Amino acid sequence: MQHRLPKYLSIVVLLIGVGLLMAACNAATPAPTEPPVQAPAPTCPAPVPCPTPVAGPEAPFQALWEASPHNDAKSEAFVHWDETEDKSVPVECATCHSSTGFQDFVGADGSEAGSVEKPAPIGTTVNCVACHNNATAKLTSVSFLSGVTINNLGPEARCMVCHQGRATKVQVDAQIEKFSATDPDKVVEPITSGDTTSRFGFINVHYFAAAITLYGTEVKGGYEYDGKAYDAKNDHVEGYATCVGCHNPHTLEVKVDECAVCHEGVKSAEDLKAIRMISSAPDYDGDGDVTEGMAGEIEGLQAALYTAIQSYATEKAGLPIVYDAAAYPYFFADKDADGKGDTNDSGGGVAYNAWTPRLLKAAYNYQVSIKDPGNFAHGNKYIVQLLFDSIEDLNTALSSPVDMSKMHRDDAGHFAGNTEPFRHWDGEEGNVPAGCAKCHSATGLPQFIKEGVNITNKASNGFLCSTCHDEANWPANYTVNDVTFPSGAKVTFGEGAPANLCLACHQGRESTASVNKALGDAEADTPSDKIRFRNVHYFAAGATLFGTEVKGIYEYPGKEYAGQFMHEGNLNTCTSCHDAHVLAPNLEACAGCHQTDDPGTIRLNSKDDYDGDGDVTEGLKGEVDTYTELLYAALQAYAKDVAKVGILYNPAAYPYFFVDNDGDGKADVNADGAAIGYNAFTPRSLKAAYNLQYAKKDPGAYVHNAKYVMQALYDSIADLKTKVPSIDNSKLIRP
Repeated sequence: MQHRLPKYLSIVVLLIGVGLLMAACNAATPAPTEPPVQAPAPTCPAPVPCPTPVAGPEAPFQALWEASPHNDAKSEAFVHWDETEDKSVPVECATCHSSTGFQDFVGADGSEAGSVEKPAPIGTTVNCVACHNNATAKLTSVSFLSGVTINNLGPEARCMVCHQGRATKVQVDAQIEKFSATDPDKVVEPITSGDTTSRFGFINVHYFAAAITLYGTEVKGGYEYDGKAYDAKNDHVEGYATCVGCHNPHTLEVKVDECAVCHEGVKSAEDLKAIRMISSAPDYDGDGDVTEGMAGEIEGLQAALYTAIQSYATEKAGLPIVYDAAAYPYFFADKDADGKGDTNDSGGGVAYNAWTPRLLKAAYNYQVSIKDPGNFAHGNKYIVQLLFDSIEDLNTALSSPVDMSKMHRDDAGHFAGNTEPFRHWDGEEGNVPAGCAKCHSATGLPQFIKEGVNITNKASNGFLCSTCHDEANWPANYTVNDVTFPSGAKVTFGEGAPANLCLACHQGRESTASVNKALGDAEADTPSDKIRFRNVHYFAAGATLFGTEVKGIYEYPGKEYAGQFMHEGNLNTCTSCHDAHVLAPNLEACAGCHQTDDPGTIRLNSKDDYDGDGDVTEGLKGEVDTYTELLYAALQAYAKDVAKVGILYNPAAYPYFFVDNDGDGKADVNADGAAIGYNAFTPRSLKAAYNLQYAKKDPGAYVHNAKYVMQALYDSIADLKTKVPSIDNSKLIRP
């Protein structure tokens, strides 16, 4: 059967065939076509205006910082390296002369803190992030080039990282040692090793080293001479003893308005130079002006030191010297002595090159004082001491020394922060133990008055105003109505009398009662190394003045002793006879009646020759001095004849009494070379030794209560004579 397609399928097949045929024809001969017409572009919407930029929040204090020296992008401190080949701030300078370097040093960039790992790019100042970052927020310690680290700091630590200079006593001594410069006055020659030549040159402390001035001997930034003691940190007053306490940390300006609260007449930073604390009584520079500000005192000493430096350079080093604070390396040769630095062929200054160790030390200290323009506020006493000692040292080598006869180095005792009463505890983490804090720290007395007891106190650089003056009721003194002495006796100059404050410390540490208690029932003349010397301590003037009422000296049983010494008129208290701050006696008050300004020449209305030396016109000081000499001789005789161990007394060395078996006047020493403390006291010799020390440690005893002291000295000699008949006291008179 023949199959036929449906009609509609036949038509589809036909159309497909026609289409294929046409496609083949077109492929062979393409027909031109009209280009397509592009559709019109859609209309753009109207443009939307860009939003007005909104400024981000300004960094706090940014405006203040922008005008400060820390942001002075054109200053030498930040452009010094702009012309260098590698256009970077070297590692040794980057910490303080770039923001990047400072962050590197404190570890804010993730590197190890305490060092700079790589040079810093130029073009930065000390900006916000240098001081405000996670690392500086935790910064509480700063290490100085002397090797000393100051801990427990606040925000001022950020300042002290840089404002400490680039040298200390350690670097000066290290150079002297490196060149084996043992002769202080010999010009040190260069050292040549291979192709390298090292020169003995000036060591520069660098600029604005305020921290070493502020901390004084604690960090040893100045050149401190061997055998000398120096002031420690200047604490000023609470709240104004740190960098940020006195300076605005962003502008760096001094808070003059706050200074003016206490310092009258201060209206500008320049006015601060005229300030002189009441604790600064001496005429430091010897110009006769004790009213000028401490800046003036320092300038006077600087001028004197510069004179000494120039004289020494000419006379000992053989090459005149001039100083230029604005030109590196500051000290220049002046061969023709015309007062101008010599120049080389290029017109540059010729650096001074005839240094001796002695000259280097003095020049270093001179630069230290010059490069801290705020030294008069930061630590003026420390600077005074450095300048004074430098002049004094140069003078030892000059044929015509600088006249220092009217200059002064140290302050009155209460403010002499460089002395043993305040520096004794420096090696004990700067803490004064409870038993000493009342009188040997700035905060101990107020604590004792308030609490009745002391705990450990921080060591201080002498007393502060607030040691005696109640800040809550300024300027009133703390109120003390009576004072208890070591014997247990209570005395007073009157209710609330200011002089009662003096008695709190000037009472000694022992008494008749404590000596008796220590000796117990020991046999009077049996030596024992268990008997320890009892030291009354120093300046027990209050105990002397009140005499037998407080029994500060050792009083022998069965004897009568004088009570409180009552002078004529109103001169019967500490503060009526002594200036409360200078501590010196009011000599004008003495001269009114005694026709002398020397208390040592004054004697009682008596013709008795108390010390038996035949002089009945000498002052009471002479009588007391001879008594102490006779007692010492008697004590030595007793030690030799009874205890069989010779004794030596040295009032300047603890424990004061030493073994001297060969009688050569020198303490015997042990295998280590240390002096041997006396170890053969008997009760009888201990009592006499105690009274000898008592008389020595109150140098004003002849004024405070001469009769009382001479009675005790007389009795001590008489007691020793009971065992050593050769002691002659036949010419002595007991007052």
